[in-house]
Amino acid sequence: MIDLRRLHMLRLVHQYGTVTSAAEAMHLTPSAVSHHLRELARELKVPLLEPQGRKVKLTPAANLLIEHADGLLAKWEETLADLESHRAGGAGPLRMCGFTTAVGGLVAPAAGALIRDDPDLKVEVRECDTDVAVGLLAAGDTDIAVIEPTPDAPPSDDLRFDREPLLEEVYDLIVPAGHPLAGRTGVRLEHAEDETWISVEPEVCAHHQQVLAYCGAAGFTPRFAHHATNWSVIWALVAHGLGVSLVPRLAGGPADQPVVRVPLTGDAVPQRRLLTCVRRGSRGNPLIDRGLRALHDAVPARCARMPAA
Repeated sequence: MIDLRRLHMLRLVHQYGTVTSAAEAMHLTPSAVSHHLRELARELKVPLLEPQGRKVKLTPAANLLIEHADGLLAKWEETLADLESHRAGGAGPLRMCGFTTAVGGLVAPAAGALIRDDPDLKVEVRECDTDVAVGLLAAGDTDIAVIEPTPDAPPSDDLRFDREPLLEEVYDLIVPAGHPLAGRTGVRLEHAEDETWISVEPEVCAHHQQVLAYCGAAGFTPRFAHHATNWSVIWALVAHGLGVSLVPRLAGGPADQPVVRVPLTGDAVPQRRLLTCVRRGSRGNPLIDRGLRALHDAVPARCARMPAA
């Protein structure tokens, strides 16, 4: 019988292009992954990998196996879900992950609610970027990921994963207290055309490119003067009058900073989509189902504390 873990390894080699990267994703050594793939090739009596420069290339037989692997692994996840239902829930662990604002605004509240409801339930939370979250999900090292549909996220037709909308999150303009726009109940983005702008470092996340795109759609190119690596630093820069920024509704900063969040109005208010992502076939697992429901329950509770857009 085919070892499903070895199918995971082959699929990760296909995804990352090297045995070393696949090994890192599974927290194994490259030699261990190579050994398992040689054993898989021996069992199936076909070659699976061939060298291609510094990377490896899947053989036609391996690509054929990959086509069937998604269905096999999804069926296995359904089997595990049925077994978990038979076991009547259990005590976990339920592993959840997401990028910074998703963890702070949704995953943490959801995990807290789950534990308060069931003190015996073990929940593990991890903060990580979308590309890392997808790798953890594929390797079986997390159960639920909250992701953005960025280039780092799996496409909607990726048969390994099951994605569902979680939240359409709007962006707000943040300005220093005392700023001419601070007293407004809502402004159009173009009203900030002449401001000095602050964004997250382009290498850290997609925020910089998103601000460029949103401002471009509003008819202007923002003049960036300062960059940071996290929201608290952006809050501090704005608080000291160094510029303005766009922040997603879930992002927050120190409460003692003199920063005002101004809702945006108009025909095209900047927003982003947040998705839940699980391994295909695992959504019926009662623990995962509880986690997904807790995430959805966290959305209105979090948004109710925010100003209306």
